[in-house]
Amino acid sequence: MGEARRIVVKVGSSSLTTAAGGLDADRVDALVDVLVKTRSGGEREIVLVSSGAIAAGLAPLGLRRRPRDLARQQAAASVGQGLLVARYTASFARYGVRVGQVLLTSDDMSRRAHHRNASRTLDKLLAMGALPVVNENDTVATDEIRFGDNDRLAALVAHLVRADLLVLLSDVDGVYDGDPSRPGTSRIAEVKGPQDLAHVEIGSAGKAGVGTGGMVTKVEAARIAAAAGIQVVLTSAVHAAEALGGGDTGTYFHPTGRRSADRLLWLQHASTPQGSLTLDDGAVRAVVQGRKSLLPAGIAGVEGDFNAGDPVELRDREGRAVARGLVNFDAKEIPLLVGRSTRELARELGPGYEREVVHRDDLVVLHP
Repeated sequence: MGEARRIVVKVGSSSLTTAAGGLDADRVDALVDVLVKTRSGGEREIVLVSSGAIAAGLAPLGLRRRPRDLARQQAAASVGQGLLVARYTASFARYGVRVGQVLLTSDDMSRRAHHRNASRTLDKLLAMGALPVVNENDTVATDEIRFGDNDRLAALVAHLVRADLLVLLSDVDGVYDGDPSRPGTSRIAEVKGPQDLAHVEIGSAGKAGVGTGGMVTKVEAARIAAAAGIQVVLTSAVHAAEALGGGDTGTYFHPTGRRSADRLLWLQHASTPQGSLTLDDGAVRAVVQGRKSLLPAGIAGVEGDFNAGDPVELRDREGRAVARGLVNFDAKEIPLLVGRSTRELARELGPGYEREVVHRDDLVVLHP
């Protein structure tokens, strides 16, 4: 860990705010102190994924707790995001470090052009010596606003920027083999694979009540990043310095896999399917085993109301989701295509229909 040169750090709402809402300037400054020291004058690069926009907007709007309805959550995020970035800007300015705000949704990152733009922006900010502060775009997000308190977002950003290390900071100093508030439980120092946590009952959201994530989402995020070949440390914000310095703190997740195409990782873990296509047996074999594109001839049915470019599930005849991909046609067009060859469709409907329903470059297999 001490040799990591590009690091993504994720911090949760409970580590930045009071339980009643509102930013805690001392906590923010303490985190910034650690991050600036870790950068070592530019020798190491940091991307900060920070929750806290909704929590920061609670007190200014007179809200005592995080609201349950989407409209008030979005209103709180709108007020709080400006306060959050202003606080970071002022805190990093003490060291002459500039920050750049990057707001993302999962929809942005599963679409090819948007994905490239996000990647270029983050790379350029780092190349220019700025420190990106990433958050989910809660002001406009719908389903994404319940995304898991940015934990999964942090794992995907770590893959996007080709990070060497992901550090997940919260109010708990690691994964425990039981409820950490009860005597007799102990911290799990390292996780080499899913089997190391098979016997552990993972807890839910923290005590502060201002975030949405809990240990479940953090462990899931750690697994996503580890499967993409990235080291992960899960610990509390008060131990940030030890974690970033390679010290023995928190729970360390060993990399379990290799890097894959960035956008496909987002498609698999961050997209919300807007519908589904049922495939015949031949199409399932072609997509899953042959890694081929999905052609109209292999479709047996369609469900949902989606537009071209939306993510959809590809299912076998038993209804099992075998893959996920970005569809090239609207849902209302699919019934015209079912079971027909692209050549036939081109003759009848025009050359725009002589193409795949889901291209293999926009497709990820879920169950090999």
